[in-house]
Amino acid sequence: MQIDPFPSWPDTAPQLIEVAAGRAPADMVIQGGIWVNVHTRELLPDHDIAIVAGRIAYVGPDASYCTGPDTQVIKASGRYMIPGLCDAHMHIESGMLTPAEFAHAVIPHGTTSMFTDPHEIANVLGLPGVRMMHDEALMQPVNIFTQMPSCAPSAPGLETTGVELGPEDVAEAMNWPGIIGLGEMMNFPGVSAGDPKMLAEIAATQRAGKTVGGHYASPDLGPDFAAYVAGGPADDHEGTCEADAIVRVRQGMRSMMRLGSAWYDVESQITAITEKGLDPRNFILCTDDCHSGTLVNEGHMNRVVRHAISCGCDPVIALQMATINTATHFGLEREIGSTTPGRRADVILTSDLTTLPIEQVIARGQIVAKNGECLVECPHYNWPDAARNTVHLGHVLTDSDFDIPAPEGANTARANVIGVVENQAPTKALQADLPVQDGLVEGENGVCQIALVERHQATGGVVNGFVSGFGYEGRMAMASTVAHDSHHMIVVGTDRAQMALAANRLAEVGGGITVYKDGKELALVRLPIAGLMSDSPAKQVAADAEKMMQAMHDCGCDLNNAYMQHSLLALVVIPELRISDLGLVDVRKFEKINLLEPNT
Repeated sequence: MQIDPFPSWPDTAPQLIEVAAGRAPADMVIQGGIWVNVHTRELLPDHDIAIVAGRIAYVGPDASYCTGPDTQVIKASGRYMIPGLCDAHMHIESGMLTPAEFAHAVIPHGTTSMFTDPHEIANVLGLPGVRMMHDEALMQPVNIFTQMPSCAPSAPGLETTGVELGPEDVAEAMNWPGIIGLGEMMNFPGVSAGDPKMLAEIAATQRAGKTVGGHYASPDLGPDFAAYVAGGPADDHEGTCEADAIVRVRQGMRSMMRLGSAWYDVESQITAITEKGLDPRNFILCTDDCHSGTLVNEGHMNRVVRHAISCGCDPVIALQMATINTATHFGLEREIGSTTPGRRADVILTSDLTTLPIEQVIARGQIVAKNGECLVECPHYNWPDAARNTVHLGHVLTDSDFDIPAPEGANTARANVIGVVENQAPTKALQADLPVQDGLVEGENGVCQIALVERHQATGGVVNGFVSGFGYEGRMAMASTVAHDSHHMIVVGTDRAQMALAANRLAEVGGGITVYKDGKELALVRLPIAGLMSDSPAKQVAADAEKMMQAMHDCGCDLNNAYMQHSLLALVVIPELRISDLGLVDVRKFEKINLLEPNT
């Protein structure tokens, strides 16, 4: 199976054999390290690794016999030699960065393989956007494998995307060199109901011999879950408790436990291993969504591994869940995931397995990072104008676009309200009795307005609702063209005039995130590519994102990484309550509901 343009094991086997036999010198030798063998869960001191043509030729106690005068020698000096880290499920767009800048940000953290689902750009630009992400991914000095997005829209009939994808698109993409499988199958009700379109996408993937990604975001583990598993998804990252993890691995799925910028689902599930003693081979670590601030200031997969260890997991088991388990799941055990002969020479040197300082990173036999600094170029794709001009509102918005008329003669109105849950993707379906002023329903006591502004077809459509949990105060608004997964524009605010200012500002700059207070813009993150990403350096984007989060705090929001919560308010495949361009959606029933309840 061709997976990317990197020279294959068969292509390089003659060189690997010559070096391993001592008949030719290695390109690089790492001397005197502790070999962390993730196949056997052993720590083997005083070992060497010999590398040629970007792959490992030999691992053993003495590589001097294949070391020549021109061989690059790296002194491990008793440090641990561990495999490059793999992120099993992630969305590059959530980093607000292009694949090139994302790679540049995470390489110093030891991530050498990523399995990415670009369904964010797919909702905006369709198959051409996926191809752009795929092509830039293959240009990088590390391994970025692309999953073909499965659900655009994620919930047909409940939202409208910029472009729709279907089985024919999936079948076409399965022939691309960097496609590793099908992205998360978010339309889990469709699979459980035997929807022909969803099953056709799964079938095209399975016939290509590739992996089907899962996404079962319901607490119901009865017949619907059984039907979903029978349909073919091979993994799931939507678990939030120990029982979720256990039921998935018992059914032959891989349980992907995530630690993203705002998703803290490792600690609540890893007890299936640390306390229940389940076989860890079917558990995998991932990030799902990390914004640029997390990447620059806290780390990437190294952060997840450290967290798993802090939750009581054995360090080598935690490493297995971020290396060989991932590789095996995607059918790449003979390519990546371990420091053994024939595999791509992706190696990290670290002096401690618990705190996991990433001191040196080698990818494909090249030193790519040292002591937190990326040492290689990450080439950029030439993004066309069509990818940079994607915010089309139809008209200049005014405060009246955000009016919520009350029932005639009412002094109060009972509203369905989206309740934000800190550090989790699910929301709560709440209700609140809200005051009426001048015929319009107003938010109060922590309930503020939310609007979904259509931005793909310039329809001028605005759907209004209410949300609680952010803690906003004063006259403010926050707008974002990152609005998973349809990626229209989400505007949250306490004042309709501020909401109009924020929305129009994003139309002016071509997409991004902005925060307004009292008529003044407090922060702006420009995301000109599809309204989702910037091709500026990660540190610059992270600095802008930090200002944005500080602006949210200055408006009264103290939630951890609240921007991630904001960006998911339109994700109509995760319970309980969401907003779309078609209205308010009860995800427990997958049906639209009224914003205001009838007066009693």
